[in-house]
Parts: sequence; C-alpha cells; structure tokens
Amino acid sequence: MPSVYLHLQNGQVLKGHGFGAAVDAVGELVFQTSVVGYQETFTDPAYYGQIVVQTFPLLGNYGAIPADDLSACHPAGVVCREVCGAPSNFRCEETLPAWMEKQGMAGISGIDTRALTAVLREQGSMNALLTASPVLSEQQKELLANYRVQGAVAAVTTREAYEKPAVGDARWKAAVLDLGLRRDLADLLAASGAALEVLPASASIDEILAAGPDALVLSGGPGDPADNPAVTANVKALLGKLPVLGVGLGCQVLALALGAECEKMHHGHRGSSQPVKDAASGRTLITGQNHGYAVKADTLPQDAEVRFVSANDGSCEGFVLPRMRAMGLQFDLTAALAAEFCTMLGGN
Repeated sequence: MPSVYLHLQNGQVLKGHGFGAAVDAVGELVFQTSVVGYQETFTDPAYYGQIVVQTFPLLGNYGAIPADDLSACHPAGVVCREVCGAPSNFRCEETLPAWMEKQGMAGISGIDTRALTAVLREQGSMNALLTASPVLSEQQKELLANYRVQGAVAAVTTREAYEKPAVGDARWKAAVLDLGLRRDLADLLAASGAALEVLPASASIDEILAAGPDALVLSGGPGDPADNPAVTANVKALLGKLPVLGVGLGCQVLALALGAECEKMHHGHRGSSQPVKDAASGRTLITGQNHGYAVKADTLPQDAEVRFVSANDGSCEGFVLPRMRAMGLQFDLTAALAAEFCTMLGGN
C-alpha cells in the first residue's frame, strides 16, 4: 500500500497506508464508535462531506456485500487501524478497498484511531485533508483551513418523487421529505403500516399536500440545519395542518420551524450504542445516532416536552409538542416510537 498522510486542522500530520481510491479527500473529521456496520456507515447520507474515523480497529472483515444496498457512498474518506484484504463472508462479492476505489472514496490505515479519537474528544471535530503529500501546498492549506460542509442536502436528496408501499395493509400515508433518507427508516415506517410518498427536499407545500398525506416525516441527513431555510419555512407553514415527525436532521429542522435554536456540538454523537434517557418512563435506551448538531432545549416552545436526553452529556435527544402533533428524535426511530407517533394521527 502507498504511503499517505492525514493532515489535521490543529497541525498534526499522521502517516499511514492508502487504500480505496487514490484521490485527495478533505472533510470534517469525526469519529464513529460502532463495532460493526461499516457498510451502513458508508451509505449513510448524514456522513456526506466528512472523513470518518472508525474507533473499532478492524475494517472490511466481511468485505462488500452489494445485496445490502451499496448503491452510494457518502463520506469523503475513512480512517482505520487495519483494513482487511481477505474478507470472509459467503455473501461477499469483493473486498472493501476494491469497492471504495469504484466509489471514489479514499482511505488510510495504520493509524492509532483510539488516540486520534481522544484528540477529537478533547479538541472537537475539525477539518482534515487526506493526501499522498507529507507537505501541503498553499492551496491545500487554504482548503483545509476554510472547508465547510455545504450544499449537503441538495447533494443527497432524491431527484424525483417515488412511492414505497406499506408492509401489509396500508393504515396511513406519510409524505417523507428526503433530507438524506436511509433505507432502514423507510423500511420501519412501511412496517408500521405507512404507505410512503418520498419527495425531494425541494418539494413545495403544494407538492407535499398533493400527496394526500396523513403526516409529514422529515428524514435524517447531513450538514447544518440552518442551511435549509426553504425546507424550514415549508415545515413551519404545515405545522398544525399535519402531524410532523422529524428524525436526525429532520428533528433539528422541525425545531427551527417551531422557533427554537440549534447549536453545533463539540464532537457529536455517532455510533450504535448511544445511551438516551426517556423522561416518560425513566428508562435508558441504547440508540443509534449520527448527528453533529443539537436542539437547544431551552429555546423550544414552553409547552414542548423534552422527552429524551443524552445520558452522556445531557443534550436534547428528542421532544414532543402535542399541541402541534409534532415529535422530534435525534436518534434512529424505533418501532415503539413509530407506533406512538401513529397515535397523533387522530381518526386515521
């Protein structure tokens, strides 16, 4: 493997071995704590414009499995301790580096990712540039210093509306605004009895209402929620007319539509074992999350209930506003919460 270098915004330079596509990659450097599921990480639109540090030391041990929906790769790059060149899985069709090369995604191995994660936990997420050169040009230095994830939702949203049928008999219809929709969210909604009309993020109010929905669902996605003013304005206009469920970025957009504020987190929550306390039951849920922004709980409407709170840092992980029939979740939707949202649909 060729030598490549990871240049951090704080001045650190880490040398490792390149794999995947032999291209330069710039992005926001973030860490992700899941032990398994690298395919789900790489196909998650919420990682658009980011370089992902995998805290688990081995990557690629079951190769690439196209049957698991490997249609698109969204991160700018990946950092790992070790990448597997001889995967073992009966469904594997090629190695992870070979698939990444086709997708145009660069990777670097041979990095002490736990030490790097400690840097990110202490100093916060920062820009990074992955390149074959140990010394940056002036142009690369400027790119590293000024990089910002922009135009993210427009880059990942569906280009055309499409339908997804309910599993079994359809009991309700959801207009899903695709801000970076993951397949698992669509599958869970369909399993709850929802017939889905998935719409581009640019869909107008008339286009949303023309779908004849019982509710509006705002999917997760990448970037700063404040970068989506048109979407926020449409959601604000529809509040009170339709029940609204926001997940991930959708939760933040919903909060902005309600007049609340969001803030960038120090290093975000990314992984499949993030603990969240449910204020209604007192239970702690183990959730999957991927977000670098959070809703400022004290800016929500006074009658909104801050239902879920991070057990790690106390940040808002979800809220309910019964008056508007609105629910926002910063973590992956569960079947139980999908059923709870269905109770907001009234006679439907």
